[in-house]
Amino acid sequence: MAREVMRLMPGRPVLYIGDNVHVPYGERPLPEVRSFALGLTRRLIEDGAGVVVMACNMSSAIALESAREAYDDVPILGVIEPGSQAAVRASGGAPIGVLATTGTVRSGAYVDVIKRIDLSVDVYQQACPKFVPLVESGKADSEEAEAAVMTCVAPLLDRGCRTIILGCTHYPFLMRAIRHAAGDGVAIIDPAVETAKAVLEIVGTQQDAAGDVAGRFCATGETEDFAELAEAFLGQKIEKIESLLWGRDLFCASEDVRTGGSAYAAS
Repeated sequence: MAREVMRLMPGRPVLYIGDNVHVPYGERPLPEVRSFALGLTRRLIEDGAGVVVMACNMSSAIALESAREAYDDVPILGVIEPGSQAAVRASGGAPIGVLATTGTVRSGAYVDVIKRIDLSVDVYQQACPKFVPLVESGKADSEEAEAAVMTCVAPLLDRGCRTIILGCTHYPFLMRAIRHAAGDGVAIIDPAVETAKAVLEIVGTQQDAAGDVAGRFCATGETEDFAELAEAFLGQKIEKIESLLWGRDLFCASEDVRTGGSAYAAS
């Protein structure tokens, strides 16, 4: 997601927080992920972000509306709606497939949004629990990845899907294997690309949207391995990774995300 934003808006100040201490989110309980997402959102806004993107599909599915209600003066975008809109446009009314983590599939967010856009479109979801660990371990181009991708894509093709949404920000790194498994004539939708376009529309009318946040990259866990992975994701060298610790710099939100006290708990 950050890579697409930086590609469309070169030189634009970016504050990025990677919650690598809790990754992967996909198999975690939904309320737990919601608390992480709201805590991260609070920190981003406190640090001056004028536009916030929940780049995680699972966070977008279960925490976006709560964050928007709490911070109604700051544009907060998720990745599900832009990706769904692009998929409906590409589908021509044919079934749409969604490759996603178990948690995102369980939330049903893509089905809900696509049905809201076009009730007549059938949506089929496929949980892919092996995808994120493969990417995180540097095995995106391995035979193991090819096999895992084929296993997940085949059921969608069998249901007639000619449009497939990559319902996790890690999945574009499996694009070669996914395109090979899907074959010709299948549109692959990367929601990050569509969301970055939406960010561009916002900052185009808000020239000071990013405020004073300039080129900061933060991690909640070990920074050395995170830097290596982030550089692969962003396609550029990162000079410094700041450490933000849950319970010291970040707090899990449970209820009122604007206030402290009992609404926050250390993770």
